[in-house]
Amino acid sequence: MSESIEHHILNHLTFLYGAKRAPALLERLRTILTQFRRRNPQFPTARECPLPRERLTERDAMLITYGDQVQEPGKPPLQSLAEVLEKYAKDVITGVHILPFFPYSSDDGFSVIDYTVVNPDFGTWADIERLSRNFRLMFDAVINHVSAQSRWFQEFLKDNPEFADYFIVVEEGTDLSQVVRPRALPLLTRVQTASGGQPPPRGGDRGESRLVWTTFSADQIDLNYTNPDVLLKIVEILLLYVEKGAEIIRLDAIAYLWKKIGTTCIHLEEAHRVVKLFRVVLDAVAPHVIIVTETNVPHEENVSYFGDGTDEAQMVYQFSLPPLVFHAFLSGDASYLSEWAADLSTPSDSTTFFNFLASHDGIGVRPAEGILSPSGVQSLVERTLAHGGFVSYKTNPDGTQSVYELNISYFDALSDPNGTEPLDLQARRFLASQAIVLSLAGVPGIYVHSLFGSRSYPAGVEQTERYRSINREKFRRDELEQSLADSSSLRHQVFYPYLHLIRTRAAHPAFHPNGAQEVLFGNRALFTLVRTSPDGGEQVLCIHNVSGAAQPFRTDLKALSIQHTGALRDVISGTSYLVGDGDDLALTVGPYQVLWLKAEW
Repeated sequence: MSESIEHHILNHLTFLYGAKRAPALLERLRTILTQFRRRNPQFPTARECPLPRERLTERDAMLITYGDQVQEPGKPPLQSLAEVLEKYAKDVITGVHILPFFPYSSDDGFSVIDYTVVNPDFGTWADIERLSRNFRLMFDAVINHVSAQSRWFQEFLKDNPEFADYFIVVEEGTDLSQVVRPRALPLLTRVQTASGGQPPPRGGDRGESRLVWTTFSADQIDLNYTNPDVLLKIVEILLLYVEKGAEIIRLDAIAYLWKKIGTTCIHLEEAHRVVKLFRVVLDAVAPHVIIVTETNVPHEENVSYFGDGTDEAQMVYQFSLPPLVFHAFLSGDASYLSEWAADLSTPSDSTTFFNFLASHDGIGVRPAEGILSPSGVQSLVERTLAHGGFVSYKTNPDGTQSVYELNISYFDALSDPNGTEPLDLQARRFLASQAIVLSLAGVPGIYVHSLFGSRSYPAGVEQTERYRSINREKFRRDELEQSLADSSSLRHQVFYPYLHLIRTRAAHPAFHPNGAQEVLFGNRALFTLVRTSPDGGEQVLCIHNVSGAAQPFRTDLKALSIQHTGALRDVISGTSYLVGDGDDLALTVGPYQVLWLKAEW
């Protein structure tokens, strides 16, 4: 390691663990990193990597999917997933975020039993390697907590001294009223140590009863990062993921990582320092790897994980986008979305947003705080319930509850599954919402159920009794391929136009993640922006009608500095639009129509 990198690592370790302990921890970490480099001489150095601002380009589009998303008899699901993506989406989808594919005990993978192996029900590391040959891979680092069935926690229950400080034990009666809660579940879980993990019989005395910290559920036991052994073990796991093909590492629930009694236990400076330590470690030995933070919180809190633009995450999830786009299409008014997008910025040209509308979770509403009014949020709640979805709540410090997320497929959020609208109209509305994500500055993250035009799955909720299951249905490969081959099916009407949008985006440098972005105001039913390539050589005027009625659009191209030779061409459809006298562009945008206009030369 260079002296500069060692200095940064030592600085972070000193902040986290004190000046006395930091030098010995640095030595242990130096050994870990040296061994990693010896095992992996194939990884590029910082000088051999593309410039940071070019590690992600307009050609990048990430698919978010479960490892067992595509299922067929007699074949591991990871192999089926690879075959389907290679057949239908290779060279269009460039990256795949495989949601946790490790052995797990609950939460569809986010309660990890063993970080180091592939769930045998999904496949093997060889199947992950196959995917990495055709797609950039994003792995989940679910490192705030582990499964109650993990070896680490089971050893803790047995009073193994090696694991005595791996988890957070809280004394009875401790005041935790300030702690921010993302769930309406107990923060602490009572467990029985030195008794195989089972509670004692009533009146019995088998082992010691203890309260452990469980931010998300009783099966997800929070790790204790005040113990540096935990931090170093997690560093080793992140480096294992890099060895296994991860080019992007998603830090799940990272905002809650560090706990300090008497604080909110969210966004603590110690949590930021851990992310910064991960960043400098990866910059030292695997500089091609990108960190993305997952923090489902209001926008200003979310973007704090960029740090100064060079020292923390290179990408953050754009959590405000899903509820704002939902509201725009519900109301037929893009004003809130436009005003928010007009103020977007990142602290450097090597940082960008991970833009998405749907994921394995619901549509979070906290990120809309301060943007949408309470009545605006309530309209989303009412539409979700009217379209067959569910609403999840969180517990506030005062004991009250408030809406946390909306559980519904994004397609059904926009279109009533019991309505009578023509299917092609529903598909056009949905694709207009997706085009907004593709047009914005950043990297698009596309949930598998959005790409394939899935509706909600209420049967899943009945089976699991968990609201999030409504958007987590698995595909049977034969049924999926039959639907894709049927031009009258919803999947066909969404999937192929969606691929066309992604291809179109990839062909135009104006959509580079760090290209300039200017939001235009005028007709409230239109979300309009101008994207400009980093070198200034290409501009695209993007117009998205969020309403079901035709809308007039007019602008002065000269005022926008858009050069032309008398016409602009829609790069999606190929249609040309003549420019009037004096650089005046006037046209009508059809219901839910999308136009990406570029000068014809």
